[in-house]
Amino acid sequence: MVNLLILMLERVGLLLIVVFLLSRLSSFRQIIHNEHGLREKLMLIAIFGAFGVISNYTGIEIGNGSISSHVWQLDVNYDSALANTRVLGVALGGLLGGPLVGAGVGLIAGLHRITLGGFTAVACGISTIFAGIVTGWIGKRFRKNEKKAPWQAVAIGIVMECIQMGIILLAAKPFESALALVQIIAIPMIVINGFGTLLFMLIIQSIVQDKERARALQTHKALYIADQTLPFFRQGLNVHSCREVAGIILRLTNADAISITDRHQVLAHVGAGADHHIPMQSLSTELTKQVLEQGRILTAKAKEQIQCFHPNCPLQAAIVLPLQVHSKTVGTLKLYFTNPNQMDQVEQELAEGLGNLFSTQLELAEAELQSKLLKDAEIKALQAQVHPHFLFNAINTISVLCRTDSEKARELLLQLSVFFRSNLQGARQTLIPLEKELEHVEAYLSLEQARFPDKYTVRLAIEPTVEKVLIPPFTLQPLVENAVRHAFAKMQAKRKGHVTIHGYKEKDDVILSIEDNGKGIPTDLLDILGKHTVHSSEGTGTALYNIRKRIEEIYGGEAVFTIDSERNSGTRVVIRVPYSENRWGDQHVEGVYSR
Repeated sequence: MVNLLILMLERVGLLLIVVFLLSRLSSFRQIIHNEHGLREKLMLIAIFGAFGVISNYTGIEIGNGSISSHVWQLDVNYDSALANTRVLGVALGGLLGGPLVGAGVGLIAGLHRITLGGFTAVACGISTIFAGIVTGWIGKRFRKNEKKAPWQAVAIGIVMECIQMGIILLAAKPFESALALVQIIAIPMIVINGFGTLLFMLIIQSIVQDKERARALQTHKALYIADQTLPFFRQGLNVHSCREVAGIILRLTNADAISITDRHQVLAHVGAGADHHIPMQSLSTELTKQVLEQGRILTAKAKEQIQCFHPNCPLQAAIVLPLQVHSKTVGTLKLYFTNPNQMDQVEQELAEGLGNLFSTQLELAEAELQSKLLKDAEIKALQAQVHPHFLFNAINTISVLCRTDSEKARELLLQLSVFFRSNLQGARQTLIPLEKELEHVEAYLSLEQARFPDKYTVRLAIEPTVEKVLIPPFTLQPLVENAVRHAFAKMQAKRKGHVTIHGYKEKDDVILSIEDNGKGIPTDLLDILGKHTVHSSEGTGTALYNIRKRIEEIYGGEAVFTIDSERNSGTRVVIRVPYSENRWGDQHVEGVYSR
């Protein structure tokens, strides 16, 4: 038994060396990360099916109580059997790829084992196919478990090996020979296959963790670049701002040249090719013109695809991204490479993230310009409620999550974009659909609750009949922010805050209410809040004043704004406006919101 254990350890060692070498290949890593597609599933079937076939060929022949080790086992005597690591590859294929992969690998390895012969050939073939089908179905749930541990896979592999021993005892004839075989091979095969499964899963886990670390670093880099370029992009697209931005991006990425254009000319070009890609000249590449026309990211992996008119241009590859403001392409950001191999997937994803962030920054710049021309003082005052500290706190929170939960960081980055887009869009419109205001609220809450996950809960209960109702922008979000910032300050630690937002139709009116269980409003302030601004250490009441004044000016005497509060019990703000459905809207918000 000890000799068999050592020999099988050698076999599984060879397979693990192959797996380790495969794990260094980017193509294999892509298959592991994207096993859901049919193409990737077929590749997994081929890879793990090959592992099963190799395990059969490198098996150790056991007959009449003796162990015979050959370098390559092409056939097995009728009264002999094989001890191998076949189930290892089958179980892992099923766990990683699901039912289709498990069944495919099981059929390949099982049928191949039958062709080699031996009195256990059929039993081993059946047990292998069975193991593939079962682990495939288990793998369907196993892959959904984000906290799956290698030990779970080890346990499954051991159980599959035990089942194989049972099938050999049931199906192999004569029973006496099958029993003698199982007594020899059971412990070595169970131990080695369990050990091999553990090592293999650790390699797979390492591949997954490497990608998560790369994503975290990529997100962190994108945020850092965005932070460095924000002061310049806030000036809009001009020669000075674009030259500074291009220099920052060139320094912080692997690109060999950076170019920024508007719709008509090159505004900045730094790095390789600067001798003929000259600012203030007309666009020199056809690829740029295509991006401006199509409004989507295009890549070039050869000099011919870039189509630069200069014969000695050193640029061999490029990523060209549209810079968009309000869904209109106003320019392009181009990352050029002198070696096409430098333009890998990581660089493309980083460039795409930067393009989205820069587009948002340009929208912010335009909104800042428009805000100087706005005559609506109420909108300006509400815009001022978005303190710089909120942006800085949000970015700090996302930066921390980059190291601990990269996917959550990506989600919050998208919510930050939604929040500021809602701010910018609201500044240009008198009325917006209620569902758009709720998106603004949801984005704000996502960012705040990421910082204080256990401080309070928020519930949104909105009837579907009022989702399209037109209301002034910045109506609900400032009220929710007031509740979050002021209602729960200095509350007892054991008491958890709750905020409830209701929206429903009552006769010909729409009722919107925000209710909290916070500390309440002092009696001396309650009578004047919403009617005037106040002087207080906790705030000025500007948001309440502006909301009330705007709804009164828009709806006249048809709108009602009330504030009810009781010390240490909570506050309820109610807004009643006429029902007015946004019939031109094409967005849809499902049922009742809850958070």
